Amino acid sequence: MSLSAALNTVPSPHDAGIAEAAALSGRLTYLCTCLTLCWGVLAAAGWVRRFSGQDALRTGHVVLAAFTLATGTLHGLTFLFLDDDVFGVADLLLPFYDGTTRHALGIVGFELVVAVSVTAGLRRGAREGRWLRFHQLGYPAIGLLAAHAWLGAIWSGHLATVWLAGITLLVPPVVLSALRVLPASALVRAGLIAPVPDADTLRVDVDSHLCHSYGVCQSEAPQVFRLGHDGRLEYEKRPEARLTSHVRAAARACPMRAIHLVGAIR
Repeated sequence: MSLSAALNTVPSPHDAGIAEAAALSGRLTYLCTCLTLCWGVLAAAGWVRRFSGQDALRTGHVVLAAFTLATGTLHGLTFLFLDDDVFGVADLLLPFYDGTTRHALGIVGFELVVAVSVTAGLRRGAREGRWLRFHQLGYPAIGLLAAHAWLGAIWSGHLATVWLAGITLLVPPVVLSALRVLPASALVRAGLIAPVPDADTLRVDVDSHLCHSYGVCQSEAPQVFRLGHDGRLEYEKRPEARLTSHVRAAARACPMRAIHLVGAIR
């Protein structure tokens, strides 16, 4: 029997307290998950930059991710302290071990988040393009966690309690995720980003003081931007016209807003 099933019976006073701790930590995890995704998209797309220091963009994302991992871990550990139900470590680590779909969604989603977080600290040892593609697994991971949270609320009979807050928190991540994958032309028409010069006059300029060599631009336009063995960024100042869309995507994705696209002097 799972924790949510225990909530529908008459648990011992000890398990009732554990259930409350599990519910609170689960809701905090849901909140931190939504905030982490929102901040990550805003920072990566360059839509947040009014801070005293540009490092605050990345630091804020890391702090929110750390809170997500902490509250999610606490949520899982509460299951181990039940008296009326036997819930082992294998139930927390192996999807479908207890045959419950909602638990499996939460386990897979949380383990993906852990993997993405760990590789974020090790990305210097791997190719930036491959790391970024793996980092983007955070999007489906958060979708799995959201599904886990809503299924858990339905099963425990708390859906009415979390419905308004859950929808309110989930809408911004969904909207921002959709905007993140839209082409630059659509974002320009919507007024979310400024247009760049025409393809035949495009010139690239990178501010070396702002650039922190994260390598996001390389993953978007590897033919134009390259990280050298010394970690310094090398780039083509006048890319070919066929690469314009990739260069625009790289400039839009740069978390430090270090890439400037200007008109070339003929």
